[in-house]
Amino acid sequence: MAWYLQGQYVKVVCMTMRYVNGVQLARLLGDVPRERPVYAALAQAVRGLVLDGRLALRMRLPAERDLAAALGVSRTTVTAAYDRLREEGYIESRQGAGSWTALPPSGMSGAEPRPRPGATSSGRFGRAHLPPGGGFIDLGCATPGAPKIFEEAVAAAVAELPRYSAGPGYEPAGLAGLREVIAAGYAARGVPTRADQIVVTTGAQHAFTLLTHSLVEPGDPVMVERPTYPHALGALRRRGARLVPVGVNGGWDVELAAASMRQAAVRMAYMIPDFHNPTGHLMTGEDRAALVEGARRADAFLVVDETFADLAHDPDAPREPPAAAFDTGGRVITIGSASKLLWGGLRIGWIRATAPLARRLVLAREPFDMASPVLDQLIVQELLLRVEEVRAERAASLLRSRDALAEALRELLPGWEFRLPAGGMSLWVRIGAPVATLVAEASERSDVRVVPGPVFGVDGVLEDYVRLPYVLPPATLRTAIERLAGAYREVQAAPAGRPLPAYV
Repeated sequence: MAWYLQGQYVKVVCMTMRYVNGVQLARLLGDVPRERPVYAALAQAVRGLVLDGRLALRMRLPAERDLAAALGVSRTTVTAAYDRLREEGYIESRQGAGSWTALPPSGMSGAEPRPRPGATSSGRFGRAHLPPGGGFIDLGCATPGAPKIFEEAVAAAVAELPRYSAGPGYEPAGLAGLREVIAAGYAARGVPTRADQIVVTTGAQHAFTLLTHSLVEPGDPVMVERPTYPHALGALRRRGARLVPVGVNGGWDVELAAASMRQAAVRMAYMIPDFHNPTGHLMTGEDRAALVEGARRADAFLVVDETFADLAHDPDAPREPPAAAFDTGGRVITIGSASKLLWGGLRIGWIRATAPLARRLVLAREPFDMASPVLDQLIVQELLLRVEEVRAERAASLLRSRDALAEALRELLPGWEFRLPAGGMSLWVRIGAPVATLVAEASERSDVRVVPGPVFGVDGVLEDYVRLPYVLPPATLRTAIERLAGAYREVQAAPAGRPLPAYV
């Protein structure tokens, strides 16, 4: 399925224009699939682009004739693919207005089609045949709800807000109080930091995008892990970077990573050393020191994503030193975020860099994003002042759910392999066969969403992996794995060597 993971560079055009033309969509789709019938494989590919966010919702699609010309297939093939997607709920159309991307209603999640003429509720895809328990379960999102002290933090932030409401509300670097709290957090971890080294952003993804636009030019080589955070890959592709992947499925080979940085003359390396997303690996202090030295020798920036750094399951366990603790030349740039530890609805992240680079980033953001919301920053400040309470709550909840998920997998899918991470929010599970995308599609029909391995890679590999977050309650996770096991059996029963069709 590598062919449908290629050509993501044009995503920014799609999102900005709310329209994708035939050439752009053909580039996203890559080569014409070899599977037969071609229309079914084409529909499956477009569905995949919608489900992993590379085709935004309400994106107007090219006319059938235009896409057919761009792909070099017949118009009849594209028409049949659009019809399939329309029936499944991934395309909506109106006479004279064209067709646009959509998601199926909650009653027909995944690739479950609308009933065909004459079908009844007792048919193959009737609601009576959905798994017990009811309701759609989303294992595609690795973000928990807000902590118990959230309401208290909101009340304190609202009480503080009048101090800021008389002014314009624009603080491009972030509120001074929040930057001081963040800087103090780094100092407590052994990395002396001043407030002028901190830039508050509108989430970690905004932080990374800001860095790519400031440090990377189109065509620059950038080293990324494989697997890695998918949205970081998207940001780099949109910038036109040349991606240089290094594998981390079994942990980091820092010597190989350092050699790759030198040989490819990378401009920047993006790494997740703390409870890596999605594998859960934790990089040792020794390896962090070697990685920083490798970046120095390669004359590269090392962007370290610490989004998961506060999510150890044992709150008393010793923490590895930050990569920035080994930096003497200003090459390590650190990204932090409120989304995983605190709450995803707080779109607040931050960058720690040298003071000159921080000033440069502040100037670079103004044409695109004047400043982050004041109230959200005040809420994050209040929560960070009580961060030990939040850490303890997260650790206890995640540990319970992790163990429940592992128990369900061992019982219901004993052939699937995984390791228990000491922190983070997900299990990186090896299926044992290159069917992850098919399992994900079959799972959607059983009202559970999982993300297949190729979404986390550069080049369409990782088809034998799925990421399973454990942020939901144990009982919900048990139900999800029961459904997932049924979906896997459905894939196993499909004819060998053929992709699982949308309709069985």
